Amino acid sequence: MLRKTVHVAVYDTLADWEFGHATAYLRDTAYHRPPRAGVDIRAVSATGGEPVTTIGGLRLLPDLALDALRPEDSAMLILPGAQLWDTGEENAPFARKAREFLDAGVPVAAICGGTAGLAREGLLDDRDHTSAVAGYLAGQPGYGGGERYREDADAVRDRGLITAGPTQPVAFAREILAELDLMEPEVLDAWYRLFAHSDAGAFPVLMGASG
Repeated sequence: MLRKTVHVAVYDTLADWEFGHATAYLRDTAYHRPPRAGVDIRAVSATGGEPVTTIGGLRLLPDLALDALRPEDSAMLILPGAQLWDTGEENAPFARKAREFLDAGVPVAAICGGTAGLAREGLLDDRDHTSAVAGYLAGQPGYGGGERYREDADAVRDRGLITAGPTQPVAFAREILAELDLMEPEVLDAWYRLFAHSDAGAFPVLMGASG
């Protein structure tokens, strides 16, 4: 089994809390299916050079530039939220890259502001999806997917596209792990119950999986 590589888009004002559960458990193979090959995480910025600063003030050093990213070299592209998604078109190239990924059959996962970028790119019009609230997407120019919005969903996965709102980082991670088929279904369910609901009944399942 070859190691997968997942690419995470990084940009100034990146929302620190929205992707950490996903990246941590992509890397941590304790609950993965055998042979527990693991996943490499690579950070992609607009230029690939200068560090970016998250909304929490952390400085992240990207691994490569967006122009150098090819879908065939990736298992998934993750688009976290950021204030930049709502203040202009600076992040628009990341949404265009998401279109390239989906056209190539490579999954994309977007949370919070990342969903707004996809909405403006027209990528939510023909897939079920969710976000912070329906009105947030309804105000995005170019968005025509209102009938596919899932108001009652914590996160949605439809034909290779994962979406979630800013208060659902654990559900977002659950769908990423499911899309990449890294855990047995009962193990993933236990993982979600533990981290989303502090369900102590999940521990025996997880301990059995890590043995």
